[in-house]
Amino acid sequence: MNKKQIALIAAGTLVAGTLIWMNSRTYAPQGAVPISPFNPDKYLGKWYEIARTDVRFEKDMIKTSAEYSMNADGSIKVINRGYHSIKKQWSRAEGKAKFRKSPDVAALKVSFFGPFYGGYNVVALDENYQYALIIGRSPEYLWILSRQTVIPEDIKETYLQKAASLGVDIDKLVWPQHSR
Repeated sequence: MNKKQIALIAAGTLVAGTLIWMNSRTYAPQGAVPISPFNPDKYLGKWYEIARTDVRFEKDMIKTSAEYSMNADGSIKVINRGYHSIKKQWSRAEGKAKFRKSPDVAALKVSFFGPFYGGYNVVALDENYQYALIIGRSPEYLWILSRQTVIPEDIKETYLQKAASLGVDIDKLVWPQHSR
């Protein structure tokens, strides 16, 4: 083998190793226990973002929502929408979620960019599937969702306490507007 072939093999090995590592990382922070039993069919449909951590891909977004539907292969189609308050335009992102274990455990991985997945863990959910607390792979990724654009104060406080217990700095949460 010449030096060029060795360099190509080394580069290929590095890329493959990185992809394996990225897909085998932890998908939830310590203490974040996904809801079980979980009913995916009841979770499908439209949810509004009530609060979130300030992540760069949602920076300056208001009127944010997520819509979930079942794909034929058992994965979940994810459509996130929001209005960029600075650019004055709507934005839409389509992704795919897969169950990490079984569909009765609310531990998923979500991708909007090919083979790269991030954690999506439903760690609090009311019995009627109207309000949900989601945490990603770290306390830097958190969402409070509701089927309506508002959430009862008692649910909000309960979810904020749970978020704080998982290491989320709740004082830095973003509360997107949903009114005109």
